[in-house]
Amino acid sequence: MLSEKAAYLKGLMDGLQIDDSTKEGKILLALYDVINEICETVDTIDADVDDIVEFCDTVDQDLSEVEDAVFGDDGECDCCDCDEDCDCDCCDDDDECEYEVVCPTCGDTIELNDLMLEDGSVECPNCGELLEFDFDEDEEDSDEEDKKD
Repeated sequence: MLSEKAAYLKGLMDGLQIDDSTKEGKILLALYDVINEICETVDTIDADVDDIVEFCDTVDQDLSEVEDAVFGDDGECDCCDCDEDCDCDCCDDDDECEYEVVCPTCGDTIELNDLMLEDGSVECPNCGELLEFDFDEDEEDSDEEDKKD
């Protein structure tokens, strides 16, 4: 589009018979040369941008294929057999509880989540001590207290 406008200006200058022997003629012809160079540069940049956009689209498609191959694209969450749009608690990261436990051997604080607690034990990453969790006693104690009230 810019090159078309530059060509139009050149046609006007030729039609007006701009004389390059006058001061004004020299300025107008020099201005046209600058405008023409700018148009050629913009056209080159525009072509380069088109190539880069096409390359980015290709890389994006390739990356999507790699992500599908590595992470899978089965529409199911990793923790159960439901799809990711389900309402189960396992798919909602905001509801996942985090707990802190202090290792009695080394005093290191360990962060645990519900899944780790369900396993019943975890090894301390600092000293290797096996920490076991048993919630049955807590549930029995709370049941007994409820009966007393």
